Amino acid sequence: MRTQSSVVAFFGSWFLAACCWAATAHAADPLTFRGATMGTTYMVKVHSPPEQPEWASETETAIDRELRSVNDQMSTYLKSSELSQFNASESMDWFDVSADTARVVAAALQLSEKTDGAFDVTVGPLVDRWSFGAGERKNDVPSESELDELKKSVGYQHLEARLDPPALKKDIANLRVDLSSIAKGHGVDRIVNLLAGRDAENVFVEIGGEVRVTGDKSGESWKVGIQRPDAGGQELMVAHKIRDAAMATSGDYRNFFEVDQQRYSHTIDPRTGRPVTNGLASVSVITDSCMLADGWATALNVVGREEAMRLARENDLSVLIVQRLSDRLVSSGTGELAEYADVDVPSDVSVVDGAAKKSEKAEAKTFVQRMAPVLLMTGITFGAVLFAMAVGVIFGRQAISGSCGGLNAKVDEDGVSRCTMCSTPSEACQELRDKMAEK
Repeated sequence: MRTQSSVVAFFGSWFLAACCWAATAHAADPLTFRGATMGTTYMVKVHSPPEQPEWASETETAIDRELRSVNDQMSTYLKSSELSQFNASESMDWFDVSADTARVVAAALQLSEKTDGAFDVTVGPLVDRWSFGAGERKNDVPSESELDELKKSVGYQHLEARLDPPALKKDIANLRVDLSSIAKGHGVDRIVNLLAGRDAENVFVEIGGEVRVTGDKSGESWKVGIQRPDAGGQELMVAHKIRDAAMATSGDYRNFFEVDQQRYSHTIDPRTGRPVTNGLASVSVITDSCMLADGWATALNVVGREEAMRLARENDLSVLIVQRLSDRLVSSGTGELAEYADVDVPSDVSVVDGAAKKSEKAEAKTFVQRMAPVLLMTGITFGAVLFAMAVGVIFGRQAISGSCGGLNAKVDEDGVSRCTMCSTPSEACQELRDKMAEK
């Protein structure tokens, strides 16, 4: 019969191996790619990538090539890009572009229609004058006459997109298109599709804070963080789990300037020609497409809380809106982000709010659920071992040898069990073993 020490050793080893397996299975590092694109950075994570020779290096090259293609099509910084050439042209005839560029502009125009012009990719001249474009940053407030003059060359109504054959058209010679509020999301979608074509099922793609995920990471959902406004990007307000979806966030805390204690956000309302003043600190949107999440986040940030909530419900969007009210931040939400609504956070409190604490509790619960099968199997195995040992004692009439090397089955001249020595230092136990071996 197996001694108790052997059983304990076997049981301990099995339990340790099971725990290590569980921890390793969920802590495996994903394959990660990083780089720069579109004036910002990107990060791509792939869990359980295909086990093919050179897959990682070939995928890295493919990602870089795809993002270069997006820049070549839609960058306003590259003079050779399709969009820059269209902007530079004064022709009001159809201008040939790639299918990708035409689709993105068409999607932007649909958003403009749905938001009554709150989203407008022709707003570039106003953005530049307010010192948020590629030109000189004056950080001053333009006059009404300047704004009126600039608005004459702005308006989505003066732009058309054709998909077949792909082309763009404008009816104002100096109309310019800037896709910075939607192109990053489009780039994320392009990389997700590229990875799917390379048999990667579990991916996390982020460009400049816009994110889309597919699958999961070893059974756990991907988590996307929403920064707490005014915390300098050092604190998460929410760590939300998503699967097969995209999230984008737009806020006034990332890019702004102040004149006479007045904050001017980089988000321009095309209808007024001025930075928004609705008090929204950030808007996060979850939807299937990162391009649309990117565009909707900008649009909802322009229209204000009440209109944003209405549009979110009408268009089946999950949103989290954080509004700045004097000394605190108040959040409102729809869809799967509604659980974080009504979180009232004092603006000078540097702790994770209640919503993030909910996420931490959920994470702890997930760990317990993950370990439950291991603990259950451990209990069943241990119970079976004890039962087998008991049967051996009853029917075999053999003593159960203990972890003291069998000393509990030996007695001295006075009939005292040697197992009592287990309360003494190990040297004493070794001395007794030596004496027993001499007999």
